[in-house]
Amino acid sequence: MMNATDISFPHLHLYLRNVPDGINLFGFEIKLYAICVVLGMFAGGYLAAWIAKREGWSKEIIWDFFFYGVFFGVLGARIYYVIFSWEYYKDNPITILNIRQGGLAIYGGVIAAFATVFIYCRIKKLNGLRLLDTCVPGLILGQAFGRWGNFFNREVFGEYTDNFLAMRLPVAAVRARDISESIKAHMAAGDNFIQVHPTFLYESLWNVGVVILLVLLGKKRKFYGEIGLMYLIGYGVGRFWIEGIRTDTLFIPGTSLAVSQVLAAVMVVGSIVIDIVVRYFISKGKLKSIIFCPTDSH
Repeated sequence: MMNATDISFPHLHLYLRNVPDGINLFGFEIKLYAICVVLGMFAGGYLAAWIAKREGWSKEIIWDFFFYGVFFGVLGARIYYVIFSWEYYKDNPITILNIRQGGLAIYGGVIAAFATVFIYCRIKKLNGLRLLDTCVPGLILGQAFGRWGNFFNREVFGEYTDNFLAMRLPVAAVRARDISESIKAHMAAGDNFIQVHPTFLYESLWNVGVVILLVLLGKKRKFYGEIGLMYLIGYGVGRFWIEGIRTDTLFIPGTSLAVSQVLAAVMVVGSIVIDIVVRYFISKGKLKSIIFCPTDSH
């Protein structure tokens, strides 16, 4: 039996007692979800600033863009989540404003952040593809941090598993709608906990790996925008796999198609095709260097 605030990883012989989902500061509760997201934002910002400096670009450009990217990224993530969870929010509209309990869909944040990059660069007369390449390693580092917010919220877990990373959560600590029939079927009589895939951990570790890859590839790119494409491919592959075992998947209304898996597949295939086509035209000298050459000063 588990206490309502405990979390365990039985095969790792790790039992965490009284894991909080927030901290009290001067009488005000701050959710650890929010702290993880904020830490991820600033970790990503500092990484992007470091990359800018490494490539001879002003880090002030990064910090000037940072607050626009964060604001519209969070806004886009929330709007996306609400749209695809409308069956719940239509009866509880006031909860749309409450993001302290989670409810940010990263795809919405990515779409909004990408759009913000190009709008910002259009106004500031900067190379949007170069800024994108500089920022996406920081973006996915922020995602890696943010996933730990799901850990503290006891959400974003997968189906039943007995693998070495299996995680146990008290039933009282999770949302009833996230407990699938498969998970229930593996609960022994009298159990007050579920045993599941820690998909938050899978995605966090995957994202760290993608960060390392993007940073290493940064100085070997053939054109501006290529690191952005590598981000879409790397993140998309991992998300397609992980989404397939999650129990809180958002579906395209009226279908059994997981929104995130469809988007991941489109991202991966589309980005690979674009990368191949652009490389081909570069090899033929048919693209303007001012747009695609990494020696561009903007």
